[in-house]
Amino acid sequence: MYCYKLTIAYDGTSFSGWQIQPNGPSIQQHIQDILNLLLHRTDVNIIGSGRTDAGVHAKGQVAHFKHPEPLDLERTLYSLNGLLPHDIRVINLEKTSDNFHAQRSAMGKEYHYYIHLDRVMDPMRRLYCWHLHRKLDLALLTRAAQCFVGTHDFTSFANEAHLGSASKDPIRTLRRLEIKSVDGGICLEFEGNGFLYKMVRNIVGTLVDVATHKLSIEDIPKIFVAKDRRQASSAAPPQGLFLMKVDYIED
Repeated sequence: MYCYKLTIAYDGTSFSGWQIQPNGPSIQQHIQDILNLLLHRTDVNIIGSGRTDAGVHAKGQVAHFKHPEPLDLERTLYSLNGLLPHDIRVINLEKTSDNFHAQRSAMGKEYHYYIHLDRVMDPMRRLYCWHLHRKLDLALLTRAAQCFVGTHDFTSFANEAHLGSASKDPIRTLRRLEIKSVDGGICLEFEGNGFLYKMVRNIVGTLVDVATHKLSIEDIPKIFVAKDRRQASSAAPPQGLFLMKVDYIED
C-alpha cells in the first residue's frame, strides 16, 4: 500500500466541520467521496490531523489515505480540485512514508484567531473574524495571554474533557501565544504541541473577558486549578479561527 499526504485549505462556513457528521456536510466526506470516484473505489478512508468545528477555516489542514497503486500526483491533484466544491482545495498531494499518520505523527499545530475591533466592519470579512463591540485593553490582553504559555492541564478550557484525548491526557504545551496587529483589529497566534477540543476558542473567550474587565487576570490561575469548563468563559465564535499548519518531524 502507498501512503499519500494531502495539505488542504477550506472555508468552513458552509460545512458542519472537518469530521464526517450524520446531520450535515463535512470537508472529510467531500474529499473522501471524490477520491473514491477518481480511484474507482468505495473504501477510501482519509484521516485528518484533527477535527475543526462548523464555521472554522483552514489554510493548512493535513490528512492521509492509503492506496494499493502508485498515483500520478499532478493529474490526481488537478482532478480533485476540479471536482471539489469551490470552498475546498487540496493545496498539495504527495507520497509519504508508509508509517506516516496525519494525526499521530503530528508534533504541533498553529492556529490564528482574528478579532475585528473597528466600529464598522467590511461585510466581506464577516465570515472570517469576530467583530467585537466591546473595548479591549490590549496591554492587559497581552499580559493575560502569557498566563497560558507553557505546560498546563487545560481541562478547564476543553469541551467534552471527559472524552477522547482530553480524558486520557489534558496536559498540553502552548509554546507561543502572540497578539499581532492586523487591518482593523488583532490576530491571536497560537503554537502548541497539541490542542484539546475547542481549546483555542475557549482561551480566546476567556482572554476577551479579562481584557474587557469582566474577569480579573488573577482569575486565570484559579480557572486552571478548578479543572472545570464552567469556570472559563464562553467560547469565541468559530468564524475567527483558522488552522494554519500542522508540524511533522519530516518537515
